[in-house]
Amino acid sequence: MRGNELSLPERIADLRAMTERTPISPRTVGICCLLLGAVLFSCKGVIIKLAYGYEVSSISLLGLRMIFSLPLFLLIGYFRGGKKGQRAEMTGRDWLTIITLGVVGYYLASYTDFLGLQYLSASMERVILFTYPTLVLILQRLVFGTRIRPVQWGATLLCYLGIVVAFAGSDFGIGTNFLRGAALVFLSGLLYSTYVIGSGRLAPRIGNVRFTSLALVTAAIAVICHVSVSSEPVLGLPKMVYAYAVVMAIFCTVIPSYLVTEGIKRLGAGDAAIVGAIGPVATVLLEYYFLGEIMTVLQAAGAACIVAGVVIIGRSKG
Repeated sequence: MRGNELSLPERIADLRAMTERTPISPRTVGICCLLLGAVLFSCKGVIIKLAYGYEVSSISLLGLRMIFSLPLFLLIGYFRGGKKGQRAEMTGRDWLTIITLGVVGYYLASYTDFLGLQYLSASMERVILFTYPTLVLILQRLVFGTRIRPVQWGATLLCYLGIVVAFAGSDFGIGTNFLRGAALVFLSGLLYSTYVIGSGRLAPRIGNVRFTSLALVTAAIAVICHVSVSSEPVLGLPKMVYAYAVVMAIFCTVIPSYLVTEGIKRLGAGDAAIVGAIGPVATVLLEYYFLGEIMTVLQAAGAACIVAGVVIIGRSKG
């Protein structure tokens, strides 16, 4: 070789050595999965508000979302759920837990969230929904006796401070409809907390892809059953409603569901829920871009607090 020139095998060996010297930690990977998942989930509220402009009902829109999602969950679960001889055995209790989480922690959580968005802005929905990190910590403490680390409380309080600051100057038009919507979205957050906790306990043992596919296939079936017995249509709707539903199914349901479960597997339910607090900030940015909402200095300051809370969790020891 001339000078500093290296052959291709030598360059590959050098790159491999550099990667081994600076490995990416599981927590870093988990945080990246959770941040991307939270941003994609946050798009859901904006898309729902856009779809509601065509006078589609909440159950019809939720039904379309899960109808388009179901084939993808089945395909991913079949091809990526692990070979039969390599998968961990599942007990009857595991199956019952997954079915319960799919119905309660995803279907009912999604339905109450869709209902609440009829009365609230997308940003306000995110604010109320993201009470769930604290709910996750408290439920784990009450049910399983899981210790709440001081850094978790500190990061949670910092994230909530950011949320309060970000929306301090907002006019939410508090009234009957607001309170109804707030109650529905808070219930959604409580129900979703059970899914986060269950995912953190089951996914590491039976597999991330396998757990997510089984739970969300269950949720999709529950939603489709609901739509089939309701009087709300899923056919004959405006073309844009179907376009929004497809986008919501792929980018706001299927992809982030697997990302979040992978993140929970690597960080644990408590830390994962705190990192998810980035969601309200993402919603503010999305509303600014797609719905023409104005971003204020307070919102920027609140976003900085939330990002700081996420960084604290990222650098803490699990």
